[in-house]
Amino acid sequence: MTQPQPGDYPPFYARYVNLAPEGDVLGAMAEQAPLTRAAILAFADRPDFRYAPDKWSVKQVVGHMADTERVFGFRALWFARADQSPLPGFEQDDWMAASDFGAQTLEDLLDGFESARTSNLFVLRQLTPEAWERQGIANGQPFTVRAYAHGMLGHERAHLQILAERYT
Repeated sequence: MTQPQPGDYPPFYARYVNLAPEGDVLGAMAEQAPLTRAAILAFADRPDFRYAPDKWSVKQVVGHMADTERVFGFRALWFARADQSPLPGFEQDDWMAASDFGAQTLEDLLDGFESARTSNLFVLRQLTPEAWERQGIANGQPFTVRAYAHGMLGHERAHLQILAERYT
């Protein structure tokens, strides 16, 4: 599979796509799993840590990763099935305010992320070459299915970088 091109996603999404340059994005997503698990569980002794008072806790970061994985996966499926109905955006801070990630264990949140990823991989592996190229509108912006797959992996990696740089 080829790397998404700028017309496959809006400019703000480039940071995620650029973090997932692999041609075999599905293989890379599967290979990322043990790295992500190890990185998250490194915070098992301080899952409620925040690097600043107004920043998310480690548990909230993992919950956000799971929410985003689910949303991106749903959008990819929607577009892969050639549904041209536009999809709404989602405001991560509003979603965070409506969540209760602090009441969950870090392990449960990680399991939720991994379950969403496993489900998305199952769907993405079944797609035809034509489905990968299909495009739809989400949050008023055009996206291809291919861009969402790379975006899922890039989003995961972006948050792992933030955890490594700011939470340690």
